[in-house]
Amino acid sequence: MADARAPLRVANVSGFYGDVPEAARAMLDGGDVDVLTGDYLAELTMLILHKARERKPGTGYAASFLRQMEGVLGPALERGVRSVVNAGGLAPRALADALRAQARAAGLAPRVAHVEGDDLLPRLPELLAKGHALAHLDRGTPLAEAGIEPVSANAYLGAWGIAAALARGADVVVCPRVTDASLVVGPAAWHFGWRDDDWDRLASAVVAGHVLECGPQACGGNFAFFEEVPRLVAPGFPIAEIAEDGSFVVTKHPGTDGLVSVDTVTAQLLYEIAGPRYANPDVVARFDTIELASDGPDRVRVSGVRGEPRPSELKVCINHVGGFRNTVSFGITGLDVDAKAAAIERALFERVGGRERFDEVAVVLERGNSGASTTADAVSFLHVTVKSRDARVAGRAFANRATEMLLGSVPGLFTQAPPSDAREFGVYWPALVPAQEVATRVVDPDGGEIELPFAPAAALAEPVVAPPRALPAAPEGPTVALPLGRLAGARSGDKGGNANVGVWARSDEAYAWLERALTVERFRALLPETRALRVERHAFPNLRALNFVVVGLLGEGVASSTRIDPQAKGLGELLRAQVVDVPEALARAACIR
Repeated sequence: MADARAPLRVANVSGFYGDVPEAARAMLDGGDVDVLTGDYLAELTMLILHKARERKPGTGYAASFLRQMEGVLGPALERGVRSVVNAGGLAPRALADALRAQARAAGLAPRVAHVEGDDLLPRLPELLAKGHALAHLDRGTPLAEAGIEPVSANAYLGAWGIAAALARGADVVVCPRVTDASLVVGPAAWHFGWRDDDWDRLASAVVAGHVLECGPQACGGNFAFFEEVPRLVAPGFPIAEIAEDGSFVVTKHPGTDGLVSVDTVTAQLLYEIAGPRYANPDVVARFDTIELASDGPDRVRVSGVRGEPRPSELKVCINHVGGFRNTVSFGITGLDVDAKAAAIERALFERVGGRERFDEVAVVLERGNSGASTTADAVSFLHVTVKSRDARVAGRAFANRATEMLLGSVPGLFTQAPPSDAREFGVYWPALVPAQEVATRVVDPDGGEIELPFAPAAALAEPVVAPPRALPAAPEGPTVALPLGRLAGARSGDKGGNANVGVWARSDEAYAWLERALTVERFRALLPETRALRVERHAFPNLRALNFVVVGLLGEGVASSTRIDPQAKGLGELLRAQVVDVPEALARAACIR
């Protein structure tokens, strides 16, 4: 173990299942690191892994991790670099065994541990019998009343299993569904010997994990002010230099593409969050206490993070098969787009026997510029999506009828793909379970097993209070019409069926105006598709930011959403494109910047 007084350099090499395969090699070649972490799991990924296990029993893990480790594991072992990943997915033991076999074939002998205990699928009847409702977090419906058959149910585990595995000499720790931040919290707690009630230190490590979890997003990827990013080709992956007190510096290897700045870190902090209390299994991190400061080129110091005792419940990701879906996209060009779209829709559903044949229908007209002189600019697309519990109803019976319209409908009609069969889709069901019902199990490198039951936490003697931030008065006077994005950045994403839009200003004056001007009502007016939905607003003065949570925008979640942008990745940019009245002083400052 490295000197516990020295900062621990924790690096990310994967932000999702399918990320840059060369990232681990580049991270080792680029400079000194102590721990490689990789995040491979999302709610949708658990469904993908379920289907993989159905096709090939004994799998159910992120196989790309094995490919990443080829040629990397040897140098990592030589340099004492540990690897901690959640690539185990639904089968952490199987992935640990596969990694050992791959290593033996390469003449290596890593000490591999894995974590278990998250899989609640076999225990669902027991948990329900005990009176645990496992109610849907957004809708409140108890699981027993949903009439569904789950195919996966995984509790989000915390960091102490990882810390225990590292303490027992693991070179590689393969995790199942732990929280993304736990991949960083575990190594830091092990390295510095933190207690399980070191709330502020643990909370700061959670923040570090949240910054690192999405890979190059912290280094200029998906950044609102992208033109400020040097060489936005292949941004480097982020590193957190974590100190014993939990504070840390976000950076990247010298010479890599991208940018690490207060703004890029702010953007990542706002990604897929809700209110100021960010709950993890080991601690509740208070995002309204985070302080950011530049620490030199491509270095941002993060400090001041406060934590509260761990929650008494754990989040559970339950997935079930929702049925089958199919989409046909009709190209429409020229005059009378609305009339043509209406005629297509009317004829299609008459041909297939009516809308009532399907469980759900979604029709979206994606408009082009009907007056343009090139097809690429002028064409509009009518996307028709149907869902059914019967694969035959949503399959060729629907798609073939749509194709048969091409010679007998409105002028200029075309499609871009041949008719297809329906595809099975999954639905995400988020729930909570009492933490004492879940015990983390660690299988150490020597085959021994350790069980870590949940221990309730005592309340704080004094509540955490976010430090006040003095702000100037909001600018007033004459205004000018300007896209919001000339003044503010945004980052958006998904959490199940909800979407979040984090908006941040780049000066105290701009935030003072933003905080007053961008109310929930104004947000709804700028984004009309949110008007009928519940919208929550949370203020983060320490980050000069507001976060909006749009409940239900994505329906039942990414895998079943019929939106063109099912993960709400573009929602923040759509908001930034809307024109608002901005005080002239702020507009001038934005132009100067």
